[in-house]
Amino acid sequence: MAGGDGKMRESSMPQPSTGRPNSGEVSDAVRADTSSTPASIAEQAVAGLLTPGSTTRGVDVARVKERHRQSRMKHTSVFLLIPLGFFGYRSLTGHWLVSFPHLPPSMVPMVPAGVLILVLMVVMLAPLLGAGKSPHILYRPDQLDVGLDDVVGIDANKAEVSRTINLFLGHQAFRDHMGGAPRRGLLFEGPPGTGKTFTAKAMAKDAGVPFLFVSSSSFQSMFYGQTNRKIRSYFRALRKYARAEGGAIGFIEEIDAIGSARQGMSSSGTQGVSGVVNELLVQLQSFDEPTRGQRLVGFYVDLANKFLSTGHQLAKPQLDRPNILVVAATNRRDDLDPALIRPGRFDRSIYFGLPGRAGRSDIIAYYLAKKSHVEALLSEAAIDELAGMTMGYSPADLERLLDESLIVALTDGRTQMTMADIAAAKLSVELGVTDLAVYTDAERLRVATHEAGHAAVAYVVGEGRKLDVLSIIKRRDSLGLLQHSDTEERFMQTRQEMEALLRIAMGGLAAEEIFFGDVSSGPAGDLLGATQLACAMVGGYGMGSSLLSVAAGSGGPFGGSLVDKVMGDDATRAEADGLLRAAHQAARSIISSERSVVEALRDALVARSELIGTEIIDVIVSAETTRAPEWSSAISSS
Repeated sequence: MAGGDGKMRESSMPQPSTGRPNSGEVSDAVRADTSSTPASIAEQAVAGLLTPGSTTRGVDVARVKERHRQSRMKHTSVFLLIPLGFFGYRSLTGHWLVSFPHLPPSMVPMVPAGVLILVLMVVMLAPLLGAGKSPHILYRPDQLDVGLDDVVGIDANKAEVSRTINLFLGHQAFRDHMGGAPRRGLLFEGPPGTGKTFTAKAMAKDAGVPFLFVSSSSFQSMFYGQTNRKIRSYFRALRKYARAEGGAIGFIEEIDAIGSARQGMSSSGTQGVSGVVNELLVQLQSFDEPTRGQRLVGFYVDLANKFLSTGHQLAKPQLDRPNILVVAATNRRDDLDPALIRPGRFDRSIYFGLPGRAGRSDIIAYYLAKKSHVEALLSEAAIDELAGMTMGYSPADLERLLDESLIVALTDGRTQMTMADIAAAKLSVELGVTDLAVYTDAERLRVATHEAGHAAVAYVVGEGRKLDVLSIIKRRDSLGLLQHSDTEERFMQTRQEMEALLRIAMGGLAAEEIFFGDVSSGPAGDLLGATQLACAMVGGYGMGSSLLSVAAGSGGPFGGSLVDKVMGDDATRAEADGLLRAAHQAARSIISSERSVVEALRDALVARSELIGTEIIDVIVSAETTRAPEWSSAISSS
């Protein structure tokens, strides 16, 4: 996104054309081609499929819109003729067509009571009559503020979405002239905050059709059968808007709430879930249902055909196929009923994962362009640094981080965020707000020694890692912390790297033993994390004496977690304990040899409470520089 000169940079992956011609241009083209032959119109529609950025893209949708616009104009004209004829008759004859009833004087006192009764009836019946109403929220294209140009950092997903929109806009040409079956369902899966809803809105904006948003929980009702009724109403609304506007996109948020797998029919609760899933499955297949007008015509055609011979039977009207795309989002795809993801329903799945470093760079540059910041943050080096320090962040997390950075700047009396503001906001978001707890002198010294031990071991064995924060400020339930991370984005770890992490975890315990002669309750969290890692190494990663993975075993009522399984077996428990003891011994050896480094870090923490980034390295380098002359003098004297 942003380069060193402050301009927008191109994404590393080539992207398909997502430009959509102006809807007025498409409508004008459709009106200009009303005299064209069906073959030429079909050729234009097919050309739109082959060339997504051309003005012929969306001819099918625009043609339906224009046809319904003309139909509405005719119906409106006919409807307006009724009052015009009524008032014309009144002006010519001086008489009304109907006379209004006369109310006797004796009935006048009863009018308020009658009105009150009518109001009470409406109040009582309204909840029942409205219980089956569709709970969707309708968004018109001009109400949506994001388009596909705003979808950044997920190039592969964006390309697939663009292809889907292209097929959606040229559905009739794809079906009638190419023999294909247009997509009807699209499933967005992935962790929260990865852009599923954002992308669905961008699709509707780019397609220029109504967007019907609904949350799965809003379908649920306290009245039996009303949940199914709401689902039917929602899909009925989708068909209505699709027929009137040439297409409609429906978005169902957290579909696993109503589409979970059916487990059987043993209880009434299960029957309710199965009934909802069954209704959802039926509605996903109901896009070709006849309209009310077609059913009425069909009824009279069937009635007439009873009296006609076989050779003179009347034909029913052709079914109107509405152009509908239903997009569903979930972060629990495995819980969905298998029938929902079979061909013809949500058969196309797009996974929204956490963005990589290049994707985070694009997302950060996109959000920075919308927020107040100093010019230095626009440089490519600054954006790359921010992408490197936010590994594991979702797009929503990145936006929140920048918003928190603006709050930090505002608190400091500034209106533009800086890199320092982002670093401070990152600490607040990840570690929580600082607690101004007052340690006793003995506690402060012990906590500082404990954290200095972690940092000294991490500096020695943590190859490929960087020290981010070293602090003795209380946050949440932590008295102090060492935050360290990979220098490069990694997706796997070797046994050597895991053993290094075990030694870093044991650094605080070893420092307390060597400097105080005993230990406190401080290392409890370190031992918890180290035990979990050691059990994973032995029982899940094949780093023990056996290559069997205990994680492969079925859970069951007595299964337990991986840690429970490893610790429940004497052999694997001994291996995990051996890893921890070896890491503890190695940490003690490092603390003993790097005693001066631990002391320097301890003293710096006691004085400043917190060291960030290069401040940690400066203290370590200074301690090593001071120690070198002492070693030289000791060697020369010997």
